[in-house]
Amino acid sequence: MRILIVGAGAIGGYFGGRLLEAGRDVTFLVRPTRAEELDRDGLIVRSPLGNIVYPSPPLVMTPMLDQTFDLILLSCKAYDLDAAMESFAAAVGAETLILPLLNGMAHLDRLAERFAPGNVLGGQCLISLDRDASGAILHLNDTNQLSFGELSGAVSQRILKVADALADAGFDANLSQQIVQEMWEKWCFIATGAGVTGALRASIGDVMASGGEAWVLQLLAECASIAENAGYPLRRDVRQRFQTMLTTRGSKMTASMLRDIERGAPIEVEHVIGDLVARRSSADKHAKGGLSTLDTVYLHLKSYEARRLRERG
Repeated sequence: MRILIVGAGAIGGYFGGRLLEAGRDVTFLVRPTRAEELDRDGLIVRSPLGNIVYPSPPLVMTPMLDQTFDLILLSCKAYDLDAAMESFAAAVGAETLILPLLNGMAHLDRLAERFAPGNVLGGQCLISLDRDASGAILHLNDTNQLSFGELSGAVSQRILKVADALADAGFDANLSQQIVQEMWEKWCFIATGAGVTGALRASIGDVMASGGEAWVLQLLAECASIAENAGYPLRRDVRQRFQTMLTTRGSKMTASMLRDIERGAPIEVEHVIGDLVARRSSADKHAKGGLSTLDTVYLHLKSYEARRLRERG
């Protein structure tokens, strides 16, 4: 199976690097500046599960795309989705499968509109990654799970081929028959974790030390209510696990959104938080005449965005 990894940033570089090491047919679609870095330094991943140093990984740039691929792994930031779709459009054929690893759900409709519904799979990953100033990818925990599946939940021949291509490649590749449920659950977790640590500019442990447990649980409850109204209630064991992770005393956990804020970068506030606000029913507005916890988080993060744009004026 010919696999195109769109970008060689943290997520694409990590999973693409693992696939390369496993001998899979992988090509990275990159911009010129990243191509120069990779040609000069190679693909570098520093991970507690094993480092990767892959000299001169296979690269292509958009003007050079002249054939279609079997599988496209997409892990761009949500605000770059339109540009990313344009960049890899020439690689999409009638049988091409697009596996997006973005948070939230809105990207599924946008991909289906730009290409075809049949091209789009469901997907998510559970991993904490960043990049340092040199461009090396840093794996920050010991989890590296990638889940994928047909949006319908079917176990088709094509999804089995994807499972074969991703198996035994140095990460946990899970074929899921309920990928949409899992994407909604992850969305609730990410929105709560990013909302708490991003809006309060603090780790989970610092928020707990400040007496913020009830506020965190309220935000999770509001996100879970929106998921339930959409037909995807959080499963009891999943919700309990989220509550434990999000209220652990002394936890150093922060979301990548906070790291983006601290470096003055753009954030995925609309895709992760704003889309939940837009999907909320009137019954979910817990504070009539005032702001709900979700509204407050959205206001904080939008204010950061507004200040960032003004300062770059």
